[in-house]
Amino acid sequence: MIRMLRSLWFRWLSQTSATPDRGAAGERHAERFLVREKGFKRIARNWRNPQDRREEIDLVMKDGDVLVFVEVKTRAINARVPGYHAVNADKRKILRRGITAYLRGMKSPPRTHRLDVVEIGWPADGSSEQPKLRHIERVALKPHR
Repeated sequence: MIRMLRSLWFRWLSQTSATPDRGAAGERHAERFLVREKGFKRIARNWRNPQDRREEIDLVMKDGDVLVFVEVKTRAINARVPGYHAVNADKRKILRRGITAYLRGMKSPPRTHRLDVVEIGWPADGSSEQPKLRHIERVALKPHR
Protein backbone atom coordinates (compact mmCIF):
# COMPACT_ATOMS: atom_id res chain seq x y z
CA MET A 1 0.00 0.00 0.00
CA ILE A 2 2.80 2.40 0.92
CA ARG A 3 4.59 1.58 -2.32
CA MET A 4 1.46 2.35 -4.34
CA LEU A 5 0.91 5.64 -2.50
CA ARG A 6 4.56 6.62 -3.03
CA SER A 7 4.23 5.83 -6.75
CA LEU A 8 1.06 7.94 -7.01
CA TRP A 9 2.71 10.76 -5.07
CA PHE A 10 5.75 10.80 -7.39
CA ARG A 11 3.48 10.72 -10.43
CA TRP A 12 1.50 13.68 -9.07
CA LEU A 13 4.67 15.64 -8.24
CA SER A 14 6.24 15.06 -11.63
CA GLN A 15 3.20 16.17 -13.61
CA THR A 16 4.18 19.03 -15.87
CA SER A 17 2.97 20.60 -19.06
CA ALA A 18 5.02 18.01 -20.94
CA THR A 19 3.25 16.55 -23.94
CA PRO A 20 4.05 13.45 -25.98
CA ASP A 21 5.59 15.77 -28.59
CA ARG A 22 7.82 17.34 -25.95
CA GLY A 23 8.85 13.88 -24.74
CA ALA A 24 9.81 12.85 -28.29
CA ALA A 25 11.69 16.15 -28.71
CA GLY A 26 13.52 15.41 -25.46
CA GLU A 27 14.54 11.98 -26.75
CA ARG A 28 15.85 13.52 -29.98
CA HIS A 29 17.76 16.15 -27.97
CA ALA A 30 19.28 13.44 -25.73
CA GLU A 31 20.26 11.35 -28.75
CA ARG A 32 21.97 14.31 -30.47
CA PHE A 33 23.88 15.07 -27.26
CA LEU A 34 25.03 11.48 -26.79
CA VAL A 35 26.15 11.16 -30.42
CA ARG A 36 27.79 14.59 -30.83
CA GLU A 37 29.20 15.23 -27.37
CA LYS A 38 29.84 11.73 -26.02
CA GLY A 39 30.63 9.88 -29.25
CA PHE A 40 27.92 7.24 -28.80
CA LYS A 41 26.44 5.39 -31.77
CA ARG A 42 22.68 4.92 -32.01
CA ILE A 43 21.45 1.36 -32.36
CA ALA A 44 17.69 1.81 -31.77
CA ARG A 45 15.13 4.36 -30.61
CA ASN A 46 11.88 3.47 -28.81
CA TRP A 47 12.53 -0.27 -28.90
CA ARG A 48 9.61 -2.31 -27.60
CA ASN A 49 9.59 -5.94 -26.55
CA PRO A 50 7.45 -7.81 -29.11
CA GLN A 51 6.12 -10.09 -26.33
CA ASP A 52 5.19 -7.23 -23.96
CA ARG A 53 4.73 -3.82 -25.59
CA ARG A 54 4.83 -2.09 -22.17
CA GLU A 55 8.57 -2.77 -22.03
CA GLU A 56 10.07 0.14 -23.96
CA ILE A 57 13.66 1.33 -24.08
CA ASP A 58 13.98 4.96 -25.19
CA LEU A 59 17.45 4.68 -26.71
CA VAL A 60 19.85 1.82 -27.28
CA MET A 61 23.35 3.17 -27.89
CA LYS A 62 26.92 1.93 -28.19
CA ASP A 63 29.67 3.55 -26.10
CA GLY A 64 32.75 1.82 -27.46
CA ASP A 65 32.20 -1.87 -26.68
CA VAL A 66 29.50 -1.19 -24.08
CA LEU A 67 25.82 -1.43 -24.99
CA VAL A 68 24.02 1.44 -23.26
CA PHE A 69 20.29 1.46 -22.56
CA VAL A 70 19.11 5.03 -22.06
CA GLU A 71 15.97 6.17 -20.26
CA VAL A 72 15.12 9.77 -21.18
CA LYS A 73 12.99 11.82 -18.79
CA THR A 74 11.73 15.16 -20.08
CA ARG A 75 10.34 17.58 -17.52
CA ALA A 76 9.63 21.28 -17.33
CA ILE A 77 12.67 23.12 -15.98
CA ASN A 78 10.70 24.02 -12.85
CA ALA A 79 9.38 20.47 -12.23
CA ARG A 80 9.26 19.51 -8.56
CA VAL A 81 10.75 16.05 -9.19
CA PRO A 82 13.81 15.61 -11.41
CA GLY A 83 13.60 12.94 -14.11
CA TYR A 84 16.09 10.68 -12.37
CA HIS A 85 13.73 10.22 -9.42
CA ALA A 86 10.92 9.22 -11.79
CA VAL A 87 12.95 6.08 -12.54
CA ASN A 88 11.56 4.43 -9.41
CA ALA A 89 11.55 0.75 -8.41
CA ASP A 90 8.58 -0.07 -10.66
CA LYS A 91 10.17 1.61 -13.68
CA ARG A 92 13.50 -0.14 -13.02
CA LYS A 93 11.71 -3.49 -12.90
CA ILE A 94 10.13 -2.80 -16.31
CA LEU A 95 13.50 -1.63 -17.67
CA ARG A 96 15.21 -4.80 -16.36
CA ARG A 97 12.67 -6.97 -18.15
CA GLY A 98 13.00 -4.95 -21.37
CA ILE A 99 16.81 -5.04 -21.28
CA THR A 100 16.78 -8.79 -20.64
CA ALA A 101 14.42 -9.32 -23.60
CA TYR A 102 16.58 -7.11 -25.82
CA LEU A 103 19.77 -8.99 -24.90
CA ARG A 104 18.10 -12.39 -25.42
CA GLY A 105 17.09 -11.30 -28.92
CA MET A 106 20.68 -10.50 -29.93
CA LYS A 107 22.71 -13.04 -31.92
CA SER A 108 25.87 -12.12 -30.03
CA PRO A 109 25.17 -10.07 -26.90
CA PRO A 110 27.91 -7.70 -25.74
CA ARG A 111 30.14 -8.55 -22.81
CA THR A 112 28.95 -5.48 -20.89
CA HIS A 113 25.92 -3.25 -20.81
CA ARG A 114 24.61 -0.50 -18.57
CA LEU A 115 21.65 1.79 -17.94
CA ASP A 116 22.00 5.57 -18.23
CA VAL A 117 19.37 8.22 -17.54
CA VAL A 118 19.22 11.52 -19.40
CA GLU A 119 17.17 14.29 -17.80
CA ILE A 120 15.91 17.03 -20.08
CA GLY A 121 14.72 20.23 -18.40
CA TRP A 122 12.42 21.83 -20.96
CA PRO A 123 12.01 25.63 -20.87
CA ALA A 124 8.60 27.25 -20.61
CA ASP A 125 6.65 27.73 -23.83
CA GLY A 126 7.80 30.81 -25.68
CA SER A 127 11.14 30.92 -23.88
CA SER A 128 14.32 31.34 -25.91
CA GLU A 129 16.20 29.31 -23.30
CA GLN A 130 17.78 26.03 -24.43
CA PRO A 131 16.74 22.75 -22.79
CA LYS A 132 18.97 21.76 -19.88
CA LEU A 133 20.45 18.28 -20.06
CA ARG A 134 21.94 16.05 -17.38
CA HIS A 135 23.47 12.66 -18.25
CA ILE A 136 23.63 10.15 -15.39
CA GLU A 137 25.76 7.12 -16.23
CA ARG A 138 25.68 3.64 -14.73
CA VAL A 139 22.30 3.79 -12.98
CA ALA A 140 21.65 0.74 -10.80
CA LEU A 141 18.89 -1.44 -12.19
CA LYS A 142 18.11 -2.91 -8.80
CA PRO A 143 16.57 -0.44 -6.37
CA HIS A 144 18.44 0.33 -3.16
CA ARG A 145 16.98 -1.26 -0.07
